[in-house]
Amino acid sequence: QVRPVESGGGLVQPGGSPRLSCAASGSIFSITAMGWYRQAPGKERELVATITSSSGSTNYADSVKGRFTISRDIAKNTVYLQMNSLKPEDTAVYYCNVGGIYSGSGYFNLWGQGTQVTVSS
Repeated sequence: QVRPVESGGGLVQPGGSPRLSCAASGSIFSITAMGWYRQAPGKERELVATITSSSGSTNYADSVKGRFTISRDIAKNTVYLQMNSLKPEDTAVYYCNVGGIYSGSGYFNLWGQGTQVTVSS
């Protein structure tokens, strides 16, 4: 079993720069990609950023380009989201997504429990 667990977030002032972390633990043979998604009240879940494990290739939503940076620590099976210049419209529950291969066999694509980020003065 594999569990992604997020940390970070909370109440942040506009312009703030928090960092989210997501560590995946369990029966992992390898992780192929990790990402962050968010869901604001009354809206659908949307992609924020993704990163591949092997090459570190990244992809960002237009709304966060230039402000957010996704990175990963392969040895720790951890992905980070550095958020800068936060705006009130960034307020949402942020979810980590992890895709990979189990130690035994088979693929997984799992979600963390989510962490709330509220941008407000």
